Amino acid sequence: MSEEVYLATFKALSDPVRVRIFDMLKSGKRCACKILEEFAITQPTLSYHMKLLTDCQLVIAEKCGKWTHYSINWETTKAVTKFFLEI
Repeated sequence: MSEEVYLATFKALSDPVRVRIFDMLKSGKRCACKILEEFAITQPTLSYHMKLLTDCQLVIAEKCGKWTHYSINWETTKAVTKFFLEI
């Protein structure tokens, strides 16, 4: 992974809402509607947070009808873990 990808990853995880979303996804794939139920935010705000998480490749988005399902990208998560282990 490049330095830019690491920076985007750390930026994405610098917000408490995004950390909580990422933590929620540990248990498996979730529909955006279910993620939204856990927060007092609007759908556009959720979309913004999910864009940051998907742009840095921490999260994978899959369209399913009018909703999007999100899951952790374990390859990226492993690469970031490896980065920290090598420090």
